[in-house]
Amino acid sequence: MLEAGIDIIEISRLERSIKRHPRLLARVFTPAEVAYCLARHRPGASLAARFAAKEAVMKALGIGLGRCSWQDIEITREQGGRPRVILHNRARQLARELGVGEITVSLSHCHAYAAAVALVESSFSEEG
Repeated sequence: MLEAGIDIIEISRLERSIKRHPRLLARVFTPAEVAYCLARHRPGASLAARFAAKEAVMKALGIGLGRCSWQDIEITREQGGRPRVILHNRARQLARELGVGEITVSLSHCHAYAAAVALVESSFSEEG
């Protein structure tokens, strides 16, 4: 079975939130995600794309907010630049329980918005 999740976020909204609540970076993103994004030309856009990806993964898994930590879903990059999802702790456990085989994600951003789509392939179906 294939499940999809999508999310879009206004980049400036996330930037304002981080400015008001600096601890948000450490609460939502892994140290590796923060380091990567802060080294980019537009750190806010990179952070927002990863935020959207985490939300899209949660939606595709059907777990919603609060079932795992934001940091349990990490967005990295393969050598060729393709984004990759790594699940940790509770998110990994939930994915196993759901029979998740593979998660793919696509990120995009423009001047004002960042968006992500996640596809989750699982071996379980509601039909049995």
